Amino acid sequence: MNWLIGYVTLILAVLEGFVGYSLPDDLLSGTGLRTAEGVTLAIPLVGTYPQRFLFGGEYPGHDIVSRFYSIHILLIPGILAALVTVHLILVFYHKHTEFRGAGRTENNVVRQPLMPVYTAKAGGFFFMVFGVLAAMAAIAQVNPVWTYGPYRPDQISQGSQPDWYMGFLEGALRAMPAWEFTAGGYTVNLGVLIPAAVLPTLMMAVFALWPFLEAWVSGDRGERRLLDRPRDHPTRTVFGVSFVALYLVLFFGGASDVLAELFHLSLNQITWAVRIGIFLVPAVAYVVTRRICLGLQRRERDTLLHGRETGRIKRLPHGEFVEVHERLDREREYALLAREDCTPSAAPTPEHGGIPNPNRRGQLLWYRLSRWLYGNQIPKPSPQEMREALVHLSHPAGGRAPLDGHGTTDGHGSPGGHLQVGVRHPARGPEPDSELL
Repeated sequence: MNWLIGYVTLILAVLEGFVGYSLPDDLLSGTGLRTAEGVTLAIPLVGTYPQRFLFGGEYPGHDIVSRFYSIHILLIPGILAALVTVHLILVFYHKHTEFRGAGRTENNVVRQPLMPVYTAKAGGFFFMVFGVLAAMAAIAQVNPVWTYGPYRPDQISQGSQPDWYMGFLEGALRAMPAWEFTAGGYTVNLGVLIPAAVLPTLMMAVFALWPFLEAWVSGDRGERRLLDRPRDHPTRTVFGVSFVALYLVLFFGGASDVLAELFHLSLNQITWAVRIGIFLVPAVAYVVTRRICLGLQRRERDTLLHGRETGRIKRLPHGEFVEVHERLDREREYALLAREDCTPSAAPTPEHGGIPNPNRRGQLLWYRLSRWLYGNQIPKPSPQEMREALVHLSHPAGGRAPLDGHGTTDGHGSPGGHLQVGVRHPARGPEPDSELL
């Protein structure tokens, strides 16, 4: 529920910005309105109806400024105020989320109290934002009409750029080839429909429905208060990074003319670079980010089993130099071990007792999504491995005899980096060693 409230708040905030951006009725804002009109008309079959409803007739019409003014100062702010109120009520009821740590579970909240700590922080942040906005309103100049000139449908200013939240839409429009076809007497303009209607709709739909996809695949629909770090769920992280990479490619594509002028490049070359980058950059970001997440998981597992590096070098009696490792502090160790190991579901069986499985298709889709979301992760150490590691870390380097009499070469005083639990060793006196700091 709170996720959908945040999603709707984001969409309304973008619309609020666009409507306010269009109010000055200058050459820059008029260009944005012209783009919005073209996108509306590109919708097959029904595009002309919302266009006339929005503009009150042929573009630009006479009602658009008064309508946008009412929407900008009354309608959207009122909806946003209601959504923020509901959000705060839900936060007060469900409490804040927090990262995993000592004493933190799904059934409690270990945070600072609302009064006076959190109230003081939130109040201070509010007054800081208020002061910055007041200073900008007093000294900053935004969209001077006398610089851009009054809007004329037959003109457009060179280098005009939309605000950052609409930059991806402009980039998609510039990168899409001018494809169109005619069917049943209607012209379908794919050069506008796909980048300005289909692509944003798909992006926003994925953004809104992702939590429900995970809940369906994992079967976990309970209330969650503990946060996952990005490395804990690599697939979720890499998908988000790829999403951001796609957005950035489209965003810079929306400034292709400015980039061409600034760096003395060909506009056609930048356009083709954006077209290729739409497919290549998210794929590269996906692979690289996944390897980073798995590498961090592997590093944490190694740290739990072998301890942290202290930077202290010791010389063993036989002349070998090793680095001393120490056990992590208990709070950090608990936080790393509290990570949930998400395992993919089992593959569906084609039949049971000679009877074909009627739900095999749906179960196969569920299994493949589960493998994609939760497969190929680095598991955290098992309780048995942690017991062996703690026994190993309790002995100083070079302070115990090897288990099998063959010596040690891993710098931890035991073969393979672990001691066997339950094996007793005869006590030995201290052996000379020297420590290099």
